[in-house]
Amino acid sequence: MKKTIIICEKPTAAKKIATALSNGKLKVKESKEGVKFYEFKIKNRKYIAVPAVGHIFALKDTKKGWDYPIFDMEWVPVFEANKRAEYAKKYFETFKEVAEGADEFIVATDLDEEGSVIGYNILRFLFNKKDAKRMMFSTLTKDDLQKAFENLSKHLDFGRIESGLTRHYLDFLWGVNVSRALTLSIKHFGKKLNHYLLSAGRVQTPMLYFLIKREKEIAAFKPKPYWELYAEIATKPELKAHHRKLKFWKKGEVDKAYKHAAKKVAVVKKVSKTKTKKDPPNPFDLTSLQTEAYRFFGYSPKRTSDIAQNLYTKGYISYPRTSSQKLPKQIGYASILKNIAKIKKYEKVAKKLLSKKELVPKEGKKSDPAHPAIYPTKEVPDISKLRPEEKKLYDLIVRRFLAVFGEPAIRESTKVVFDIGGEDFVATGSKTIEKNWMEFYGPYAKFEEAEFPDISEGDKFKVKKLDLVEKQTQPPSRYSQGSIVKELEKRNLGTKATRASILQTLYDRGYIEGKSIKVTKLGMAVGKTLAESVPDLTSENLTRQFEKEMEKVEKGKVKREKVIADAIKVIKKISKEFKENEKRIGLKIEKAILDTQEEQSILGECPKCKTGQLKILYSPKTKKRFVGCTNYPKCNNIYPLPGGAKVINTGRICEHCHTPIVKIIRKGKRPFNMCLDPKCKTKESWGKKK
Repeated sequence: MKKTIIICEKPTAAKKIATALSNGKLKVKESKEGVKFYEFKIKNRKYIAVPAVGHIFALKDTKKGWDYPIFDMEWVPVFEANKRAEYAKKYFETFKEVAEGADEFIVATDLDEEGSVIGYNILRFLFNKKDAKRMMFSTLTKDDLQKAFENLSKHLDFGRIESGLTRHYLDFLWGVNVSRALTLSIKHFGKKLNHYLLSAGRVQTPMLYFLIKREKEIAAFKPKPYWELYAEIATKPELKAHHRKLKFWKKGEVDKAYKHAAKKVAVVKKVSKTKTKKDPPNPFDLTSLQTEAYRFFGYSPKRTSDIAQNLYTKGYISYPRTSSQKLPKQIGYASILKNIAKIKKYEKVAKKLLSKKELVPKEGKKSDPAHPAIYPTKEVPDISKLRPEEKKLYDLIVRRFLAVFGEPAIRESTKVVFDIGGEDFVATGSKTIEKNWMEFYGPYAKFEEAEFPDISEGDKFKVKKLDLVEKQTQPPSRYSQGSIVKELEKRNLGTKATRASILQTLYDRGYIEGKSIKVTKLGMAVGKTLAESVPDLTSENLTRQFEKEMEKVEKGKVKREKVIADAIKVIKKISKEFKENEKRIGLKIEKAILDTQEEQSILGECPKCKTGQLKILYSPKTKKRFVGCTNYPKCNNIYPLPGGAKVINTGRICEHCHTPIVKIIRKGKRPFNMCLDPKCKTKESWGKKK
């Protein structure tokens, strides 16, 4: 019997695809390596859905030693390129085992650059094939998978593959050369940090420098004083009106206005009301989903992306890494709403939409050639079985989908002008008089609702209080994790799929910190030093230029080889500048690292002697970290620390043992807070509930 191998991106996707195509009539088998794969028959052909686990192949440099620049690289199994990817070996071996004798291959990975490269590499390196059939889908639902199978493309999506390969080569060349240059600059000229590893990247470093420029703006900002004047007026409900001149830049002017209005009656000079339409929001693309999830739940862009990917893999939402704000009719608006209505919390609003004569979504301008906007599928989940974070994000996505079909909300704005001693004071506010789409968006349709008293021109009211407030102009605000992805998209730094992970890398490297993103001393040193010594490394324009070139590669307008050749020229120039400034770069960055380590190692006052500081120390004898008092040997107070963890000072003190409370972060585990005393009765002692 003839045999077809279906190459899938992940184990859950392989199961979904096989179940859909076989109508549930499949055999679950296991390879010698213990990997499950799925076998079924259609007519006289055997189909086997085999999972990858993301990338099975990765680029590796082939030049020995640690010199730079290097341009010799090759694709190798990912577990040979990275020891931490040993888990991928069993999937690699499973493909070889199961595919023996196959005469046909179908690539059914995600329809994006990464998915296309994953499938293509497996095809060419494991099976020596240059082309195959391609399944193209935006959801892992039964209907969409069956349609994708019925409408198989006879060839791979080579434009997307070429663009993806170009991105891999560029990111590898930048990453390996610049990271080596940074690390060697410290190794050659630093005295205390021979083994300290740093990283930089094609998008990572311009992103860091972009944040540094905001820090410079904040530091250079010189505040200017100004004054605001308010009147509290004894209407029912009470109104607070601001002086028509919102800001007074001269103290004499505001004092004069205050004097005129003091102890005077407020006379209603004018009342005006206007009604405005507030359109429904656009459907979610990945950036707007990340922004809203941060706004309402505090989720980082990376966390939102990961949760959305899980919901997609389970078949509950469409593909999330999209830039589209379009919802084509083909997705079946009514059938999705009918199924959503089966979930009790959405039943009423979904049925209300279904009663409309026509379902027409509000759409945005942005589109994506591969995928529509993010929407909930017909395969609705058992809400009780979703994890808390999945439940929240699914609710946001469902309600956004409902909202885009609603009518514009009607808002009424009221403006009242009071004459107080010849000075005009203004009270404004808005309220919703027809909710429409806001009803469907539920708790996420947040607008201020103001109630105004029933007053007319000529009415007089007592002024309860005049409030003269002195303020200063504020520096530009730092970006939040929600606002930064929108700004990066606007500047064309990174892609919809990579921005979140690159931002997370900046956190992981210790270059930035906080929810309100602040560049650390280390980040400032790395970014500023590179900008001064190797300006191409921090250039937004250069990054944008290569992004445009990769778009041309996808459209077949430029060859991958040309883009890589251009990149090699730039990297040679960067490497030359780096070597000329290696000593200066190494010494500056080493100082920043040492200063950062010293600053982060001080946790707080020693509760025993009250004069020393508790500091993270390292024992050459036991090779372990511990916390000790800086007054040693006068004070021998010490505390142990969990091994293999990052320790972050929270600035809080335990009310019971009076030691600092620190956050413990370990790879693959949930972070937790703990005080330093293992015997303390608090619930925050060593992450154990008492």
